[in-house]
Amino acid sequence: MLVVGSLAYDDVRTPFASREGVLGGAASYFAMAAALYGSVRLVGVVGEDFREDDIRRLRRRGVDVRGIERRPGKSFRWTGTYDFVSDTAETINTELGVFGDWRPHIPEAYADSEFVFLANIHPEIQLATLEQIRRPKVVALDTMNYWIDHNRDDLIRVMRKVDVVTINEGEARQLYQTFKIIKAAREILSLGPRVLVVKRGEDGAALFTKEGSFWAPAYPLEDTIDPTGAGDTFAGGFLGYIAECGGYDDPGVLRRAVLHGTVCASFSVERFSVDGILAVDRGAVDARYRALEELIRV
Repeated sequence: MLVVGSLAYDDVRTPFASREGVLGGAASYFAMAAALYGSVRLVGVVGEDFREDDIRRLRRRGVDVRGIERRPGKSFRWTGTYDFVSDTAETINTELGVFGDWRPHIPEAYADSEFVFLANIHPEIQLATLEQIRRPKVVALDTMNYWIDHNRDDLIRVMRKVDVVTINEGEARQLYQTFKIIKAAREILSLGPRVLVVKRGEDGAALFTKEGSFWAPAYPLEDTIDPTGAGDTFAGGFLGYIAECGGYDDPGVLRRAVLHGTVCASFSVERFSVDGILAVDRGAVDARYRALEELIRV
């Protein structure tokens, strides 16, 4: 698997506690989850302030970090707060640092990657990155409301080139100006992706293909400590399971992948930063998967 995206430091405030300078970024969360299912290659950029210990944490998880570029300057930093009334974070401050003018270069050793996750970056950069991969088997991308507002045409262009789109519920509605998720899903699939996953926060996730849909609940938790990165952790579990299965020719693989993504996200939100997903092994994920499977069994 290959992930291309941000490595960052986050300052997070929640009703329970606050943390400053903790490891974040879409690529970090994805990689920590996906590595539970197979080997992961990471392409990203960091500044001089990025701690070597955080590189070692990724490496100890089994992530190939040769694609991380260190540049003069500061790393991407995000400050946000949660009130748990709304389901999204309020961004207080964003400092792009070296991430601001970064253009990913895929090492030759990574160009044969079969399963690729293009994390939330500018759609033009996603497309340029994809062109550096030789013959990927499955390409998934994530996006955000900013790109929908400011670079919609570029986003549509790259969506036509990928197999899987992951997007949250509000973004799906925003993209096609409709309250109905099913209608938005039909429009997105008409662009060319074979699979759409709509992330619905504490309400779970919805899977759409041309053959139908599958609505999965979130794993029930008593407490949510830090929702940051939950969507990227979900993507790591989702694509990780698909990669483990060698693809998704079997329709059941996609449904099980959604549940694996949901389980990984449930571990992620139980602690700050990547600590929640980093604290578990595959056995813990499989145990919670079986519990979730029992909950939805009819």
